Amino acid sequence: MIVGTHRPSKLIIDRSAIRENIKREQVRLGNDVAIFAVLKANAYGMGTLEIAKVAKESGVTGFCVAILDEALALRASGFKEPILVMSVTSIEDVALASDLDISLTMPSVSWLEDVSKLELSKPLNVHVKLDTGMGRIGLIEEDDIKKTLTLFSKNQQLILEGLFMHFAKADSEDLAHFNLQKERFIRMKRFFPDNIKYIHTSNSAATIFRDAWGSNMVRFGFSLYGMNPTGRDLDMPYPVADALSIETALTHVKQLKKGESVSYGATYYTKSDEWIGTLPLGYGDGFSRGFQGFEVLIDGEKAPIIGRMCMDQCMIRLSKEYPVGTKVTIVGKNGDNINTLQDMADHLGTICAEILCRFTDRMPREYIN
Repeated sequence: MIVGTHRPSKLIIDRSAIRENIKREQVRLGNDVAIFAVLKANAYGMGTLEIAKVAKESGVTGFCVAILDEALALRASGFKEPILVMSVTSIEDVALASDLDISLTMPSVSWLEDVSKLELSKPLNVHVKLDTGMGRIGLIEEDDIKKTLTLFSKNQQLILEGLFMHFAKADSEDLAHFNLQKERFIRMKRFFPDNIKYIHTSNSAATIFRDAWGSNMVRFGFSLYGMNPTGRDLDMPYPVADALSIETALTHVKQLKKGESVSYGATYYTKSDEWIGTLPLGYGDGFSRGFQGFEVLIDGEKAPIIGRMCMDQCMIRLSKEYPVGTKVTIVGKNGDNINTLQDMADHLGTICAEILCRFTDRMPREYIN
């Protein structure tokens, strides 16, 4: 996708916030727990390679990604740190991963059986996934665990590098499901040797709210970027620094008479003579049509998005006439007012990560600090 550098709409990523969040968490965890930065989905929309560079400089010792292509991009850019692909990798691509020292997740016994039949030029690092209550991928049955360990013992090409699980409700005040998953993990883990390099149960939520239970490595994603994994459900035990702000500027300003409609479907009519500003962003940039009614910031004041979001533009109601080029803040501080990514998520009834993943490459990423 062509990047829109010749318009004022942009995502601004603060490197210092990333550094601060990593360093604060490392101090809290201690040096015996490794931090792997989660860089899936273009590092939550903030730019994989740039965030990887900042994370590495901040002491992160490895990376987690969702798909093999994300790992390949890191290797092609010169990153030599451990990389774990957390989703299922096709058997046809396993040799490529092993050649580049990319660790893969074992989702099932059948997958490992197929891998064990391959002729690999280099040993493959494998992280065994246990399904303790997420219902996604991973082993459940004791017999499958025993079969897995037999396959590792018989094949020197397979290295049992990691053992992990994923908490489904680490961000909930109700600990019943969290405790159930803990009990299951403890029961299943006892079959495995004690010298596995990485034991990781904790995403950001479990790292922050459950003290990284059972982990000597954590998968730090959500809070790496300054987000509360619970939204507003639980208060963070310490502040995190917001890594993202979103800015644009007025490209057109006019006054409409009372009773005039704005945008597609004529879902908004002016209630009096109103100043209307046009912004150069829309759902083609990842801003859902559901953002109608969301309040952006201009000159320290709130201004609602009126009418439906267009693909490339949207309109806001102004309190007065402003000159074209006046800065408008979607996320971040403007005067004495602040908009957060959580405000955007609340408006749509979703989570911050989904909002971030929607931003298209047409929105340029500007890195500061």
